[in-house]
Amino acid sequence: MKICIVGAGAIGGFLGTRLAITEGTRVSALARGATLAALRTHGWRLQQDGMALQAPAVASDDPAALGIQDLVVIAVKGQSLPPLAASLASLIGPDTIILPALNGVPWWFSESLPALRGRPLESVDPGGAIARVLPLPKIVGCVVHVSASTPEPGLVEHKMGRGLIVGEPDGGESERVSRLAALFSRAGFELTCSSQIHYDVWYKLWGNMTANPVSALTGATMDRVLDDELVRELCAQAMREAGMIGTRIGCPIDQTPADRMAITSKLGVFRTSMLQDAQAGRTLELDALIGSVREIGQRVGVKTPTIDALFGLARLFGRTHGLYP
Repeated sequence: MKICIVGAGAIGGFLGTRLAITEGTRVSALARGATLAALRTHGWRLQQDGMALQAPAVASDDPAALGIQDLVVIAVKGQSLPPLAASLASLIGPDTIILPALNGVPWWFSESLPALRGRPLESVDPGGAIARVLPLPKIVGCVVHVSASTPEPGLVEHKMGRGLIVGEPDGGESERVSRLAALFSRAGFELTCSSQIHYDVWYKLWGNMTANPVSALTGATMDRVLDDELVRELCAQAMREAGMIGTRIGCPIDQTPADRMAITSKLGVFRTSMLQDAQAGRTLELDALIGSVREIGQRVGVKTPTIDALFGLARLFGRTHGLYP
């Protein structure tokens, strides 16, 4: 199977390395800058379970040089996709599967959700430009439950988790989902085939839409965020608002914020992905993680004063530090 990883950062590099060492795959990377140079020099590199894994990599900053793929895994940050999307057309043929391994709300989410009437979300797909190039019929939904970091360009350090959830946006079963499940299982992932991938996206978002911006704003690891009763209540109130939105769009969550925080607290001391980005001077994926929730709330008539305040503060922080446009 010909596979292209678009964005070989922490998650893309983890997926790419595991797939590259799996028999029967040809894995390439669309990358740029220092990551591209590292892939060309060293190949795929992953530190996991005390082992150093490595595999040759074909890497380019030109999609046309990589050609049509069987599977395109999109692992860039949400804010990086709109300017990149049009160039990805050269990777996509009649039978290509597109697997978005993204945080937050992906561009295809509203298009396949009746409650949102198929209209694109301006926060993640301005004008529907991404959907025109990466159309819904080619999408298999994906939720990644992995924690990883990049101590240097092209080198991934796995922290915890191997979970992948995949499913058709329309909720049906399909041969292509079964093929992807078999592929990623062989590559060492814990696979779940889901008939409700919208819910899986929303549930993960419900858990990290507050943790990420709060940690970026404060510089605090998650244990410290959850230990502060005032901050914990702020996060809980935002989660209640998102829970009401979930009910309106057909993704009801039967946990309480306290239930979800108890799960998170078991992970101990860790830096969220947005905190890692803020500390490294990388742009923040605020739109996919919280701006999109605010927009969906407006669409379905749910007021979101806490989410609005958190988004405003995080946006101002990002703009002040040159991390958000």
